[in-house]
Amino acid sequence: MAQLINEAEIRETWSPIIEAATGINDASKLAWMSEYCHNHKLYEDATMYMNVDPTMNLRGMGAVAFPSGFGSNPATTGSGDKAPTLLPLAMQVAAQTIALDLVPVIPMAGPMGLLSYLDFVYEGGRLDNSVAPTYIKADKTLAGVVDIAPVAGTHGEYDFVGASRIDGKSIFKVVSIDAANANVADDLEAAKTGAGVTVELVKGLEDHIPGFSGKGTNLPFTREEGERTSEKLMGLSLFSKAVEAKTFQVAAAVTREQVQDLKQFGVDAVAQVEAVLVNELTQSINDLIINNIATLGASNITKATAAGEISSTSMNVELIAASQLNGGKTEGSEHRKILTGILAAANLIANRGRRGAGNFAVVGPQVATALQSVAGYVPNPFANTVSQAAGAIYPVGSIAGVQVYTNPKWKWNNYDVLVGRKGDGNGPGLVFMPYLMAESVQTIAEGTMAPKIAVKSRFALVEAGFHPETQYVKFTITAKTVNSTTWTNLISLV
Repeated sequence: MAQLINEAEIRETWSPIIEAATGINDASKLAWMSEYCHNHKLYEDATMYMNVDPTMNLRGMGAVAFPSGFGSNPATTGSGDKAPTLLPLAMQVAAQTIALDLVPVIPMAGPMGLLSYLDFVYEGGRLDNSVAPTYIKADKTLAGVVDIAPVAGTHGEYDFVGASRIDGKSIFKVVSIDAANANVADDLEAAKTGAGVTVELVKGLEDHIPGFSGKGTNLPFTREEGERTSEKLMGLSLFSKAVEAKTFQVAAAVTREQVQDLKQFGVDAVAQVEAVLVNELTQSINDLIINNIATLGASNITKATAAGEISSTSMNVELIAASQLNGGKTEGSEHRKILTGILAAANLIANRGRRGAGNFAVVGPQVATALQSVAGYVPNPFANTVSQAAGAIYPVGSIAGVQVYTNPKWKWNNYDVLVGRKGDGNGPGLVFMPYLMAESVQTIAEGTMAPKIAVKSRFALVEAGFHPETQYVKFTITAKTVNSTTWTNLISLV
């Protein structure tokens, strides 16, 4: 089903249809939805065959049977059923899933595939034999070990270069390797008497080894030194991750009486059921994406703490109760601190991920209210497009270039803030890969003759790259205790 496609032609064909059906006019979203619609149309047009038994005048379809035994008996076929994959329903799911604005989307042409990405490593050999790379990164079991001196028959020689800025792991230059141990990991385990060392290559885009392109502590060569010194090499490595389409599925049934009686009110019962099922799928996908962002954001803080860049709570925003404010401080000035926290998280993403600052934030309803209340904060203004109209359920607006979204499913007193960077799918981070956004099957129950509708969505949510967590940050708004007094409600700080 995967075919060479003309992306410009696909966008020209599908963009007007999508815009008319959903109202979406964002160029990036129209691009991936057009590609998805193209793949979906190919799926719908696929020919399905059913066997005909010549010994019968009229044969029913029989029991439902799914294809199986592809490894040993490729002739085994299914029952010939083909579920109707309703494109309008799929477009509704894609349009209403607001979390798809937070991650890049790459449509899948089939239920499985490979997601490939490149990285550059420092003079990489292989880690599984005696051909050692020049530089390696080992886990924290070697913390405190600086240089590992050679011991005959035990281990080779390793010079400590520094700690990784990403996760605090130790980086070593491999001077020599003990041939008896066959690989670097075993060699280092021997040095630590079986500590269970995990070894990996040093990635050039995330970590940096001072002095690699010069001499000593990152000093340049003189002309004479440059002429007689060979250049050190950066290695290119291609890595692939297998991607499998996972499934969300839900069904609903209505009675014949409901179908008949609701018509007098102009209500299509089946259409209403489909709308509920679409809402269920979109909420499930939204929750999945946001929960994964939260997990990666917390992991980024943990690793940044291990690397010694920040403390585990330094990103949190502490606010003071209104009764303890003095010196010109107001509730507005306290709420204004939340913005500073969002900007700090966005810049931390730029610092650790080295691909750009964070460009979106997800907050709860009470935090969104606080941001809306200070959108026009005069004493210390900031660039923003925050709407102060009540009822802004999803996008609240942008703050200093960071688009803010409200998660209505979070509790009123949820003070977590998620900040992330939506890339183009070529860098690290979460990538959403839809195969079938919505597949609908409608049946009639034999006992009651009432319609039943089942909808499923198949997609993959992939953590791409070596350090996807660097593209997200999670922090919390906390209460600072002053004179034994803390606030319990963010809106009034009491």
